Amino acid sequence: MYLVAISGNCLILMIIKRSPRLHTPMYHLLSLLAFTDLGLSVSTLPTTVGIFWFNYHNIYFGACQIQMFCIHSFSFMESAVLLTMSFDRFVAICHPLRYSVIITGKRVIRAGLCVILRGPVALIPIVLLLKAFPYCEPLVLSHSFCLHQEVIHLACVDTTFNNLYGLSLVVFTVMTDLVLIALSYGFILYTVAGLASQEEQIRAFQTCTSHLCAVLVFFVPMAGLSLVHRFGKHAPPAVHLLMANIYLFVPPMLNPVIYSIKTREIRRAITKLVGFRKDNSEPWA
Repeated sequence: MYLVAISGNCLILMIIKRSPRLHTPMYHLLSLLAFTDLGLSVSTLPTTVGIFWFNYHNIYFGACQIQMFCIHSFSFMESAVLLTMSFDRFVAICHPLRYSVIITGKRVIRAGLCVILRGPVALIPIVLLLKAFPYCEPLVLSHSFCLHQEVIHLACVDTTFNNLYGLSLVVFTVMTDLVLIALSYGFILYTVAGLASQEEQIRAFQTCTSHLCAVLVFFVPMAGLSLVHRFGKHAPPAVHLLMANIYLFVPPMLNPVIYSIKTREIRRAITKLVGFRKDNSEPWA
């Protein structure tokens, strides 16, 4: 999974960089998504590899804080990227004649900066506060990486502020992103339904299938993990481990696969990159 996630997202970034015709707002956002997935994979890599390859099960608290900060920052970042991409698709389908006026390079850069900074800035207080708490033995984490919702349960003092701050952060960032994405697709479906022919409807909606798959791949495991942590306290530990691993490992692995299969320009660039050329008369030339 790490091999597919890291190599796949590096391939997407390389293709977009090397193909001048892909230097458009849509593909700039796709490269930001690939960068976020790459960061999410790299964030969990050191401890996971340390456990399974070198049987090393310890981590310094400072390193745990850094890993926790990176994991949650890239998670919030990915949510914001998916929201920005949904707005891009909304403008492309609902206001196609104004697309080049609304979605400009400067606005994409500004949106990218907001996406990159939103999560880390909001997470700094909640991560730094963990340093001030005393912790009760045994100091054992069940996952192969550090998550805030698990580390906070080891504290020996009242952690109400951290719990409320973390919940508010999720509600006002990730949940808000999800609601706005749903609204974007509501407008998209309304616009597509009003097109004259079924062929036009299918062609218009096909431009959203990759993004819609990425949204489902990211938000469904996140919702499952949140429900398990909130209401599944008596669930077997394997359930918690499975949901956390699916949430952190599956989206970075599947996103490059989805965009490679569903996006014609990326597919063509990959074919050109590996040296193959498709011919009308033969399956492969």
